[in-house]
Amino acid sequence: RMTVSEKIRLLCARQGITMKELAARLGMSPQNFSGKLRRGSFSIGELEAIGKATGCPFRAEFLLPDGTIL
Repeated sequence: RMTVSEKIRLLCARQGITMKELAARLGMSPQNFSGKLRRGSFSIGELEAIGKATGCPFRAEFLLPDGTIL
């Protein structure tokens, strides 16, 4: 299973966006963004912003054992 940081790196690679470019789109310094990647410390709001900045909407959900999605 990939970490959030690994998913962000893969997303950027697939979308042809550098980490520096994504940081700029998010209004963050490259250093701050790099630190968040190292720690994997992104809020749901930040992940939604990354989705918007890359044109790939973020979806967070819980899948219950009976198949219900929350």
